[in-house]
Amino acid sequence: MQTEFKEKAEAGWRQRVYEIVFEAETPAGRIFDITVISLILLSVVTVFLESVRSIREVFGPELLIAEWAFTILFTIEYILRLISVRRPLRYALSFYGLVDLLAILPTYLSLFLPGTQYLLVIRILRLLRIFRILKLTSYISEGRVISTALRASKQKITVFLVAVLTIVTVVGSLMYVVEGEEHGFTDIPTSIYWAIVTLTTVGYGDLSPKTGLGKFLASLVMIMGYGIIAVPTGIVTAELTRAAKPVSTHFCPECHAEGHDVDAVHCKYCGTAL
Repeated sequence: MQTEFKEKAEAGWRQRVYEIVFEAETPAGRIFDITVISLILLSVVTVFLESVRSIREVFGPELLIAEWAFTILFTIEYILRLISVRRPLRYALSFYGLVDLLAILPTYLSLFLPGTQYLLVIRILRLLRIFRILKLTSYISEGRVISTALRASKQKITVFLVAVLTIVTVVGSLMYVVEGEEHGFTDIPTSIYWAIVTLTTVGYGDLSPKTGLGKFLASLVMIMGYGIIAVPTGIVTAELTRAAKPVSTHFCPECHAEGHDVDAVHCKYCGTAL
């Protein structure tokens, strides 16, 4: 009886921690997540300031103390997330789990590899949680729509990219023949580089044709570039017009997946009750 009560108490404690650190709908969870986001922003600012020599020379010790304080707090948060889920390893290997780990790892590595502390700017990735925390479900839904549209457009985009690569290869080879090494087109790869820069309308200006035929060919590539830019946009836009259903902000307690329908009672990936 005592063992059963202990197991229930432990389950209740873990469930409470889970609701606070993973669910944003409860008042405690909302406060926790907003606090974490505030700490993330402060820690990123600390890293930025520490990289400025004039600031580092004056406030170096204070910034170091602040960075270790942030790291310890994030380490505690990471441990709480691991102990509150049913399958810690699955969470640790998930996208957010890896980001949480990378948010604290550079500080510890800096003890052995100086300079790695600047990798702490990766903490900015944790702000992806803000879309769930602030209950901006429309943004989560739109993100899912974009992801679906990109996957649906994959084959068309691939064909488009192959066509573009073919064009720049042909145009680059022609420019190498027309302009030659004396005008800076020293080889075909360099000429293809010029064709890519020109076709994408970037136009660095480090290479430019000097002959009349070369300028005419360059003009054709520039005009072609405006039309080509619109092609992938049209492909993806066509897929974006498909209907999208709103999604919930709930995490699955078993597989930690997001993106469920608002009326879903079970996870669509593993079947666990939400």
